[in-house]
Amino acid sequence: DLIANQGIQFIIQVILARLLLVEDFGLIGMITIFIAISTSFIDSGFGSALIREQETKQEDFSTVFLFNLAVAFGLYIILFFSAPLISDFFREPRLIAILRVLSLVLIINSFGLVQRVMLVRRIDFKTQTKINIAASVTSGIIAIILAYFGFGVWSLVIRTLTMQFLIAFLLSISNKWKPSLAFSFHSFKRLFKFGSRLLVSGLINTVYMNIYYVIIGRFFSATDLGYFSNGKKLEEVASKAVSASLQRVTYPVLSSMQKEEARLRAGFGKIIRTSTFLNFPIMVFLAAIAGPLIDLVFGTKWLPSVPYFRVLCFAGMLYPLHAINLNILQVKGRSDLFLKLEIIKKAIMTVIIVVVLLLRLGIMGLIWGSVLSSYISYYINTIYSKKLISYSIKDQIKDILPSYLLSFSMGATVCIIGLLTPGGDLIKLLVQTLVGFTTYIGLSKLFKIQELYIIEDLIFSLIKRARR
Repeated sequence: DLIANQGIQFIIQVILARLLLVEDFGLIGMITIFIAISTSFIDSGFGSALIREQETKQEDFSTVFLFNLAVAFGLYIILFFSAPLISDFFREPRLIAILRVLSLVLIINSFGLVQRVMLVRRIDFKTQTKINIAASVTSGIIAIILAYFGFGVWSLVIRTLTMQFLIAFLLSISNKWKPSLAFSFHSFKRLFKFGSRLLVSGLINTVYMNIYYVIIGRFFSATDLGYFSNGKKLEEVASKAVSASLQRVTYPVLSSMQKEEARLRAGFGKIIRTSTFLNFPIMVFLAAIAGPLIDLVFGTKWLPSVPYFRVLCFAGMLYPLHAINLNILQVKGRSDLFLKLEIIKKAIMTVIIVVVLLLRLGIMGLIWGSVLSSYISYYINTIYSKKLISYSIKDQIKDILPSYLLSFSMGATVCIIGLLTPGGDLIKLLVQTLVGFTTYIGLSKLFKIQELYIIEDLIFSLIKRARR
């Protein structure tokens, strides 16, 4: 689902990047944090609580649905009247109208949250894939047409609204579930007991995941933020395709074996090894080809985003490891530890940001700080994996080290080939891709990395199923 959806989103992003101004993306980046925080409030950890529940009733789903809807309307009203203040903070008057319209996405999303949770509980990602692809393609085409006819930043706003509306609408049709107009305080209290800590954790994480948009938007220009935003989105196309899909799938699967310690630990280790075998080489390879890739795909005007994208790739390497380690805390019902870890990690990140700002190290300093924070956070996340399932940082490093070393060996080879290959960007990319792929596969076979054969079996299995 995510690979197909991110691929479509990437193609649309490329076309829009060529049609729109860099500052158009910067304007959206300025208000990203407010939409993200509001979305966390609307879910309030209820989605994870419902997925983890062994048995659920109609009143559970209906209660969460009504809560989501009520909170969404309340937050929209708050953002509507706060728009002038937010506009003054960024010294950008255009944000008032943009925020008031884009915030409608909160109400739209609230209609689809429970529907998606029900599909996740059934591990039905096929239906979600079809819905997401249909919504991405349709909204992307609309946005491209609007951008072509000069609607500027509004093409990005309408794209978001259209996509989320189609997703919510198609989820409701496909799932065929209707809420009851009855709010159960008993269900709310039970689910919120688990979800409340995830809510606070999610809010803290959301703020810090988007804090750079606020800092860059406040102290630099919309154009600077546009370059950072484009580099971040390009990095997320690759890193989130692996980490988000693993988090979505492994949480319900691991939850189903939460009482089988040996099986849980074995499954966790296999997921760690397979995810890093896939994600490490992708992120290192993208960092190695950043220059010709962005020049060829997005155009010369986006070249200032190359150094941002390259460094962000190193932070993105660890995203799947963060997600999988944190899933264990949710599987074990330890949302209290989840919150504790988030507070510790974000306190460390705050210190790093303050130091960077005091030393005036600029945008690159902030991004390198995010890399440092990512590695420190990974170490912290593993502390309770050891306590809960006896899978220590030493065990994890032992499992991920082969993929880590092979990936950087491949990346160094790709960089050297890029320097030696004559011709334009297209020729360089083709040669580097071929060399990178054959190098990584060849080294994996040479050192007998078992995850290579797991991936091969999975691919052949999918091909056989597709032929039926």
